[in-house]
Amino acid sequence: MTQPLDLLSARCIPRAGAEHRLDAAALDTYLARLPGWSLSNDGSLLQRRFDFADYYRTLAFVNALAHIAHRQDHHPDLSVHYDRVIVQWSTHDVGGLSLNDVICAAQTSALTE
Repeated sequence: MTQPLDLLSARCIPRAGAEHRLDAAALDTYLARLPGWSLSNDGSLLQRRFDFADYYRTLAFVNALAHIAHRQDHHPDLSVHYDRVIVQWSTHDVGGLSLNDVICAAQTSALTE
């Protein structure tokens, strides 16, 4: 039996083409490991809202997330507000969600845990 991937230590690799898109069963399995994350209405984005006490903490989170994105060479769409950030991961080169998005979502969550 294959052991589940350790998402916190995993590294993103370049993925292009529909063959790298996660299917519904894989997404359900990974979502169970990603509390607070959900799929967009069309299923093409992995998203989560993070709330903070103030702008300083919000920007500290954004800067830490930027470090993860740079290290993984995989970058989210962000909506940054005074006391919250909405993070959306997707892999444009596969036309949906790939393992890279799941890895980065897990590492994003770890910033606040």
